[in-house]
Amino acid sequence: MALIPHPERRPVLVAGASSGIGAATAEWFAAAGYPVALAARRLDVLEELADKIRAAGGEAVAVRMDVTDDASVVDAVARASEALGGLEIVVAGAGDLAIGLTHQITPDEFAAQIDIHLNGAFRIYRATIGPMIERGRGDVVFIGSDVAKRPRPWSAAYVAAKSGIDGLVATIGMELEGTGVRVGVVRPGQTLTGMGMNLDQKQTEDMLNDWIKFGLARHGNFLSPEHLAQGIHAMVTMPRGAHLRELEIEAEGAIAKKGNH
Repeated sequence: MALIPHPERRPVLVAGASSGIGAATAEWFAAAGYPVALAARRLDVLEELADKIRAAGGEAVAVRMDVTDDASVVDAVARASEALGGLEIVVAGAGDLAIGLTHQITPDEFAAQIDIHLNGAFRIYRATIGPMIERGRGDVVFIGSDVAKRPRPWSAAYVAAKSGIDGLVATIGMELEGTGVRVGVVRPGQTLTGMGMNLDQKQTEDMLNDWIKFGLARHGNFLSPEHLAQGIHAMVTMPRGAHLRELEIEAEGAIAKKGNH
């Protein structure tokens, strides 16, 4: 089939838009002229962000979505599509972080991380992909993590879920071949967001010391959420005929001072 060009209007759904990477991505796309649906559990926070976007001249709608609930995801997608039109771009980035040594966390704690990060991403994909295939175009971006390539102690459930995202995207990519719909994964490195800010301080210190022991905390620089928004935008704005399937974004290390400069 011939490649169908991107239309002028490309509505975007961002799951996990109440904070961090999701919020930055929603603002970035809105500023670039895309209609944006903001999805997350905290509707009041989403409404504030939508108001901010509209005040800046953008187009935005807030929809409540709990990625652990099938009906909630389907309903949110329907509301977003009704408000903005058929979704052309979907960003699956909802999640949180819980830590603990693998032999000490409970099965329920492990399963909860899988449900949010992996099952939740699948629910979003399943609820949005049908119309894209019918139209013969669209972009789905999954937010993975560099832990899928470089696992870290104290986060086995998170690592397992994000490794699952890599496998899910690879499989979907083969299944979508020839449909005109593109799928990709963006893997952030250490990023300064609200995720993990409520962790136990002692556990966090122990975790970071283990990371250092295995060479996983080479420097203290962090990405900003806007860095990831730029990467996501780059992925979906590739011209038809090109497909940016994977993008890993890492924080740049501090530059050593030279001479007296």
